Amino acid sequence: MSRPILEVIALNPADAIAAQAGGADRLELVTDIAADGLTPSRETFAAVRSAVDLPVRVMLRASDGFAAGDSAAFDALCEAAAVLHSEGADEFVLGFLTDDGGVDLAAVTALAEVVGAGGGVDESRWTFHRAIDRAADRDGLRKRLADVPGLDTYLTAGAARGVDDGLPTLAEEAARAGTPGYEPRVMVGGGLRLDHLPALRAARIDAFHIGGAARPSGWSGPVDAAVVGQWRMALDAPVPVG
Repeated sequence: MSRPILEVIALNPADAIAAQAGGADRLELVTDIAADGLTPSRETFAAVRSAVDLPVRVMLRASDGFAAGDSAAFDALCEAAAVLHSEGADEFVLGFLTDDGGVDLAAVTALAEVVGAGGGVDESRWTFHRAIDRAADRDGLRKRLADVPGLDTYLTAGAARGVDDGLPTLAEEAARAGTPGYEPRVMVGGGLRLDHLPALRAARIDAFHIGGAARPSGWSGPVDAAVVGQWRMALDAPVPVG
């Protein structure tokens, strides 16, 4: 297996610098964590990009929950996404569900187009976030998204309540890697703890996402480089056998 990816949520340049110092491979940049992460400003993205040389996946989400919102709200989100893309953002995080728990394919496709997914060699890449954990049909969602350009990752806990409940689903989906709808990488996040890693790595999962786990003081405090380093060390340990 390749070296596991460690993605850390950043709210600002200081978080980004600490995450990089601790050994993170990638950042997810958000604002308003009280709403589970919304779209950051162009200025914040520019400051983070200047502070570190890590890839930065920018959240595209206008409000708490997983609905795209009304046409005015979605238009505003598309405008914000276009501004971020023009600033140089080329990696994103997004995902929308309909009221009945299906994927909102029209909204996902439209936003992916705004940020340049499907644009050839320089196309933007994006993650479908934990909306999948609230989907009525995870397999159906994956298959409906299979042909949307740029999708290369699913961020998932395997279950709405978190990794503790989702471990069997995560292992099952990882085992289907490469089959239709399962080509994107599984990145595990949502209540992820260090003690989950042996089982997940034994299932050949190689991408991990942490937010509060990187902040010993909680969300009111910064990312701690030493804590990120503990995760890096754990992920670099040999994969369990058996």
